[in-house]
Parts: sequence; C-alpha cells; structure tokens
Amino acid sequence: MKIELKKITVRDLVEGYHDDGEGGVRGYGNKLDIRPPFQREFVYKDKQRDAVIDTINKGFPLNVMYWAVRQDGTYEVIDGQQRTISAAQYVEGDYSLDGLYFHNLQDDEQELILNYELQVYVCKGTASEKLAWFRIINIAGEKLTDQELRNAVYAGPWVSNAKKYFSKPQGPAYAVGNKYVKGSPIRQEYLETAIQWIKDEDQTVEKYMAVHQHDRTATALWSHFRSVIDRVEAVFPKYRGPMKGVDWGGLYPHLKNESLDPKALEA
Repeated sequence: MKIELKKITVRDLVEGYHDDGEGGVRGYGNKLDIRPPFQREFVYKDKQRDAVIDTINKGFPLNVMYWAVRQDGTYEVIDGQQRTISAAQYVEGDYSLDGLYFHNLQDDEQELILNYELQVYVCKGTASEKLAWFRIINIAGEKLTDQELRNAVYAGPWVSNAKKYFSKPQGPAYAVGNKYVKGSPIRQEYLETAIQWIKDEDQTVEKYMAVHQHDRTATALWSHFRSVIDRVEAVFPKYRGPMKGVDWGGLYPHLKNESLDPKALEA
C-alpha cells in the first residue's frame, strides 16, 4: 500500500466547492468527495468551526487529514470532513468570524487563508489494505461505522446505486423495513443488513461488495431485501415488537417453505 503526504492549499481545496445536501459535498476541482451522497453529516459546533479558521489565520498546523484514492483517480475524505467543510464554508461566505465574513477581509488576509497548506495523507492500495488502514485511523472524533468504511473502499456504481435504496432517511428500504431492521439508514446499517441477508453463508460482507463493486445497479440486492420482508409479513401477518432486529435473512430459506401455515403459526 502506498501512503503519500501531500500539501493541499485551501485555495485548491475549495475550488469547485459544492454542497448538495443529501447529494453530498464535493471540492478540490470536483475531484474530492468531501461527504459522499447519503452519508451522515458531521457538524462542528460554532466554537469548533471558528477554531479551524483561527488556526489557519495564525498559521498553526491543523491535524492531518486522510484521503483515499478511488479507482477512477478521484478522492474521498476518510478523516477531516469537518475541518474541510469549515474552511470551505468560511471562504464561500456561509458564516462570519468575529463579525467578519471572508469577503470583508483585506486582500492580504484572504490570501493568507487561501495559501494555507493542509497536511493530507493520501492512501492508495488494495481494498483489504485500505480497509485495514481506515480502521486504524478511525479511532478518534466522529468514528465511521464499519459499513461507512466499506463504502469508501468499494466505492463505485454499485455502492452509489445501493445507497439510493438503503441509505436515505425515510427512503425505500426504511419505508418497507423499519419494523424489522434495527439501526439507521444514514449510518449505512440498512445497507449492511441487506448485504448480510443476501451474501453466501461462508462469504464476508467485504467479499460480496468486492464481487459487485463495478455492477451498474444494486437492483438484485433491493429485490432480495423486498422479498425477505414480503415473506416475513406473509408468514407473520401480525406484527410484534420482538420481530425488529431478527436475522430474517438467515431465516428466509426456511420461511420460503410453502407448507408454512400463517394461521397455525399464530394459533
């Protein structure tokens, strides 16, 4: 695995900065996924946010950031999302510091911020190498879940499409499965559950994602998830609280038995 230290100026970082809400946040000339679509948002409090700009103004070093190189040559922020967004939002004029917005600053003060160099470790390697490294650095601050880390490692059309089903708050997977699945879509727990339900018994979640990384859609995953939920509701038409969080994927082969009588099971 190759890990390279790069110095990125704030000027370069905020080039093409765009916040599309649920659609994600991008920057660095549209080459950096600061927050991928349908990923939970880490929000700094005003004091923390202001401290980022104060540190930059004084020329003090910010903590290092970590980016991953994707197969298409673009990048994704693994650690440093809040610091990146805080700097970009200030330059974009989204908030003021001590009553001054970025556009209120003198030219030399603006240049001081724009020319500030951020220390960024960029990781490039195999999926297993990157996943191991991400887990090592994911030890402080707002930790990513295992599935959020996997999404970064196996980024591609399949993950992007799967997120449309499983990662939206109040999205399709939540609409049909919230009575049966624990966790939060935005923390990628619905996606993780769906993969666990469909993967082979001797297959890991990582292996399943690796196999399907470049598939154009995740419709097979969505169809299987729907089939499991539909069968659960057919076999157990009366809902009970303890049904939430059961490994319905593991039980699905047994639930498909046509001889099961819902009325007898309820008796």
